[in-house]
Amino acid sequence: MSKVICFLFLLIPSVFFSQLMRIGIFSRDKINRVNVSYSESSYSIFADSTYIGEINKNDFAEIQQVENDKLKLYVGVLEIGVFSSVKLVQNLSAGNMTLTIKNSDIKPRKYTGDFYFSTGKNGIKIINQVHLEDYIAAVVESEGGVGHHLEYYKAQAVMSRTYALKSKNRHSKDGFDLCDQVHCQAYHYKWRFSNSILTAVKSTQNEVLIDQKLHLVEGFFHANCGGQTSEPDLIWNESIPYLKTFKDTFCIFTKQAKWEKRIEKSKWVDFFQKKYFVSPQDTVFNSQQFNFKQDSRLAFFVDPRYGIPLRDIRDAFQLKSTLFSCSDDGEYVKLSGKGYGHGVGLCQEGAMKMAKSNFSYQQILKYYFEGTKIINLKSIIDVSINDLKTTEPVTFETYFTNSNGE
Repeated sequence: MSKVICFLFLLIPSVFFSQLMRIGIFSRDKINRVNVSYSESSYSIFADSTYIGEINKNDFAEIQQVENDKLKLYVGVLEIGVFSSVKLVQNLSAGNMTLTIKNSDIKPRKYTGDFYFSTGKNGIKIINQVHLEDYIAAVVESEGGVGHHLEYYKAQAVMSRTYALKSKNRHSKDGFDLCDQVHCQAYHYKWRFSNSILTAVKSTQNEVLIDQKLHLVEGFFHANCGGQTSEPDLIWNESIPYLKTFKDTFCIFTKQAKWEKRIEKSKWVDFFQKKYFVSPQDTVFNSQQFNFKQDSRLAFFVDPRYGIPLRDIRDAFQLKSTLFSCSDDGEYVKLSGKGYGHGVGLCQEGAMKMAKSNFSYQQILKYYFEGTKIINLKSIIDVSINDLKTTEPVTFETYFTNSNGE
């Protein structure tokens, strides 16, 4: 019995117990000066662990990078000193501050939680320590946008929470859990969220998606699959049992279902000759490079024996997806494509359509992640020994039959 309980607890990432995430914000920007100003509630300021004071209404602090990887701190117009690190801790749980990057076109942003400032490779490194569910609300809006159906937001919330917990250590070498870019999940905090997003996050609180082995799933999602999802091994050379390619009819008439792009023939030909050493005398390849057809998802361009992954072409020419066909268009090669994104996992526009068609978020997630299950992590923590039968093995179906996945 103890082994069973220990196994169930191994499912729960350590971040779940703390309910805090450390997010690297403005992670791609070079920052030398940042202004932190009052928005709601007060914040305490610490510099190298020494208490400096508070930021209250109409107050602000400024942090500047100086030589020798140090930070100069101002509170108002008063220069406080030079330090290795600066920390802002909210005095009330509902606190939030406005961060303004000086000498930059970046618009000011509001964030809740605590803030840690130090120096990094791009200048000032800013880490936002935020409660998990506040983080999820921001990600749902950043990734999904506004004005969508509640059931879609619920599905996105479960996916984003699963991804966050699964990928928590992705930036451990940088000193935080996840970044705020699509490399992890887009995270641009907005202090006032729509009621639908708040309801979706609250009603799915602690819910994640797991596979048959009780592992958190790889929570991949994309904008539009173009009518057919992709298997991971076509994109990342990795096979995942619950992510099989299938025809998705829910997204084929949405706004990002189709696209076109024209590329100069000389650039197109030059790419294959220089990067993949395709011979100008190869009549087979040369006859098909302008007339490539892709009725269903493939991994390679023209023929696998040439070893030209479609994902490389997408990257080189900044295409919306790898699901495209080619045709001769005079001095250009015309690419007729479908979808937007890598195509693996949940198709956001497909999920939005399903939600509008009265499918529940549980049905949406099962559609895109076949054979998986929604569970509530808190229910595992609260499980009683009496609820487990020592005479029967605990399996995927028997243990979670009554969970939210139905």
